[in-house]
Order: sequence, then C-alpha cells, then structure tokens
Amino acid sequence: MKPDIYLDNSATTKPYPEAVEAMVEMLQTHYGNPSSLHRKGLQAEREIDKARDRIAKALGGVKKTELLFTSGGTEANNLALFGAAYKYQSRGKHIITTQIEHACVFEAAEELQQRGYDVTFLPVDENGIVRVEDVKNAWRDDTILVSIMYVNNETGAIQPIQKIGAFLKDKRKTLFHVDAVQAFGKIPLKIKESNIDLLTVSSHKIHGPKGVGALYIRDGVQLSPLFYGGGQERNIRSGTENVAGIVGFGAAAEQSQREMREASARMAQLRDQLIEGLTANLEDIRINTPTQPGLAAPHIVNASFPGVRGEVLVHALETEGVFVSTGSACSSKDKIYSRVLQVTGLPEPELEGAIRFSLSSATTEEEIQTTVAVVQKTVADLRLLSRR
Repeated sequence: MKPDIYLDNSATTKPYPEAVEAMVEMLQTHYGNPSSLHRKGLQAEREIDKARDRIAKALGGVKKTELLFTSGGTEANNLALFGAAYKYQSRGKHIITTQIEHACVFEAAEELQQRGYDVTFLPVDENGIVRVEDVKNAWRDDTILVSIMYVNNETGAIQPIQKIGAFLKDKRKTLFHVDAVQAFGKIPLKIKESNIDLLTVSSHKIHGPKGVGALYIRDGVQLSPLFYGGGQERNIRSGTENVAGIVGFGAAAEQSQREMREASARMAQLRDQLIEGLTANLEDIRINTPTQPGLAAPHIVNASFPGVRGEVLVHALETEGVFVSTGSACSSKDKIYSRVLQVTGLPEPELEGAIRFSLSSATTEEEIQTTVAVVQKTVADLRLLSRR
C-alpha cells in the first residue's frame, strides 16, 4: 500500500478539527447576517468580534480594532499596496519592494508602476535575502511605502524585518508593509517592535479555512478602499463578512499560537532531517533553502534535482503517494521558471529541476524517512529515462 504523505503545506494546510467544528456551528446555528439588527445578526457580529480578538492575541497582542478581515492574503496584500499608494500619493509616489515577493505583491507593484508610481524592486543575495543596506540606499524623501515579505513562500528565507523596521522608524512619511502569510504560526511576529504599519496573514496557511485573511492596520494609518458598498470593516472593506470562515480562522489562529513553539521546533528538526537525507542519498542535488541557523523558516525545503523537470518529478512523486509542489501554488501550473529562484542566480538545470517540500505540525519523522526513500528512487529512475 502506497503512503499518503502531504508535503505541500505552504500551498494550503488541512484544517484543524477545532476550526471545522467552529465553522459548522456558525453555518448551522449562527447563520445571521452580521449587519442585521435582529438577534441572529447580533449573534453573528459577536462571533466575529470574538474571532477578531483571538487573532489579535495570536499576532502578539495587537488591538483587535487594528484587524480588518479580507477574502485572503491576496486581497489583503492588494489592499495594503493600492490602499496606501492612493491614500498617500500627495506625499510621494515612490514604493520599495523586492524581486522575490509573492505574485500578489509583485504584480500589484508592477500595476502601480503602470499607473505612474515609481517602484524600486530590490535584488537579494545568494540566500534569497534582501540586504538592509539596499533598502537604506533605495529610500528617498518621496518613498511612501516599503513592502517586504517576512518569509519567502518558495525558499523559506527569512527577511531582516526588524532591521528594516528599525531603519524606517523615524521615516514618518513611509509606511512599512509586511506579507507575513508564511511566517504567521511558524515564527514569532514582532509587529510593534519592528515598527510594522501593515501586515498580511491568511487563514488556510495555519490550518484554517480557505477564503479568509486579515490585514493588520496600525492605529492612525488610513487606506483607500478597493471595494465600495455596505461599509463593513470600518468602511475599508465593504461586503458581507464570511462569518463561518472568520470564526474558523479565529479557532485556527488560537490553536496554532498555542502549539507554535513546540511545533516549529519539531518542524525545524524534520526539515533538517529531510535536507540531510536528500543530500546524503542523492548525487547532484542543490538545496535552495538557506541552511545557516536562523535564516530559514522551519517548514520549507526547496531543492533542485538537475536532469529532472520539476513538474515531472511532482507528478511522479504523486503516483508514489508523496505530494509536493514546484513552488508557489498560485503560479505552479505555469510552465515558466521560478522568478524567486532566478534572482538568486540559479543556472537553468537547477531552475528546471526545483521542487518545494513544505511541512506542518502533523508531519512525522516516518513520513520524512519515507519521502527521502521515494525521492531517491524516483529521481534515479527519471534521470535514467532522460539519458536513454
């Protein structure tokens, strides 16, 4: 019997039972529209408020009034970029971001460039980490926004958010936005200490439901809305709230925060075992995730297997019961090389043969051992076929 090993948790996670139970209760019992004035509407509104409080505490104790719910990380990131750019364009039109951002930030920045904004896309070093000095050199008096992700979704590289925030602390005209979708629930988020003004998180990356996310907006920061209508979420994000999704998100956030320290330590140990197993049992392999202590999140391993096409390897592993991806799930169906890996300087064979393993708190040591054995055999078979 073939295994069923899910190692694509950076794309999405299996929901916690607590999150599912909370959602079912909302769908069956507290199904009122939170904008309605009657009892069922007020009950739904109270449940949203409870979830907002749970997520605020999981984010390190920010005010619940600083959280705004969205349909997910993509919407939250777009709201941060477009909302800030439009609201503060009288201060300037310069934006700083990096070449390794998730597509929903990178392409939003490209669109703002088309609309007359001046965008600086910073490079990264060989570990896929932006240099603080480059941020300092790129900053100008008319810089209104710096947007840099906390953890890269393809390589797991942790960006120097606290150091960048320290530099921006006295730059009062510049807002600091952080995409923390891959960091939330994996590493401690020091929002206030890092002088972060806007921060994005997503439910389905922390064992909550899909279709819901949140944007932290520091008190005093204003954004131009993307949607207009009913005035929900402080008139910034109109539209009837996804009550069940929000409540499930709250349950997942609380659970992930409760187990984060232990789960992250265990994932880091399994990540290192996976890297050690792959490099010890396979020739001609490159680990694209930083291996130095403290430079990578505990749950992501990106590896290249030259001589094998990444998408072919993904499907071959699937037939053996191991589920991985070629990179960002939002673009992994496109037959193009990873932009993130390209900017770190990888040669074409390593770009072509790159895949991503991503762990969760439920991943076991036995699954890692089995994965190493399956990858070893599958890569060897595919390389043999390619040479015929």
